[in-house]
Amino acid sequence: MTKLRCLIVEDEPLAAEGLEEFIRKTPVLEFAGACGDALAALEFLKNNPVDVLFLDIHLPKLKGLEFLKILRDPPQVILTTAYHQYALEGYELNVVDYLLKPFGFTRFLAAVDKLSIPEPAAPAPPEPSRPFHFFNENKRQVRVFNDEILYVESLKEYVKIHTAGGDTVVTRFQLGEFEDHLKDGNLLRIHRSFLVAKDKIEAFSATEVEVGGRKLPIGRSYRAEVEQALRVLGG
Repeated sequence: MTKLRCLIVEDEPLAAEGLEEFIRKTPVLEFAGACGDALAALEFLKNNPVDVLFLDIHLPKLKGLEFLKILRDPPQVILTTAYHQYALEGYELNVVDYLLKPFGFTRFLAAVDKLSIPEPAAPAPPEPSRPFHFFNENKRQVRVFNDEILYVESLKEYVKIHTAGGDTVVTRFQLGEFEDHLKDGNLLRIHRSFLVAKDKIEAFSATEVEVGGRKLPIGRSYRAEVEQALRVLGG
């Protein structure tokens, strides 16, 4: 639950203690501190985030309303005072409520109920998972993310995986087996020796595909299938 941090600005110790007790009893509020005068409150606000001021009007050194007028970006304010004649001026300064001393917990809660409570921030959506596979190369397992593959080249009993980062991985697979192993739908067979990632194709013609700055041939027996796949890809 979002809590509002509260600062009490009150020069009467008993009144400040009573307010602190009320704040601590209210689940939506959090006690941030108390200051005996407006100048101390100014210093407090420089270094501490505050959502609500419980502000007495008759303060030493600088009166509460004068203090409120000099705040550039004031938090929500509930005035506390024994003098009702300042109510109009307080509301002209957009205060939330005006608590006339002495007041009880019920009246305090009625004032708190008028405060704006921000909605809790929506949790960030989980990061989409990136499919990957580990491939055996020289007795070690190398992770390759599917979306980093540019193209895959057949080396008879092995394949060479070319990635967007310029790295290559040579692992024991036949090209058809590799295609079945990934099953991500993005790899397109263009030749008996090449699979290319459809979303990495930079250009193509009737006879070749360009990916990662390299031109790869389109085998005759694959041309119709490749042309159809690329037509669908281009919309």
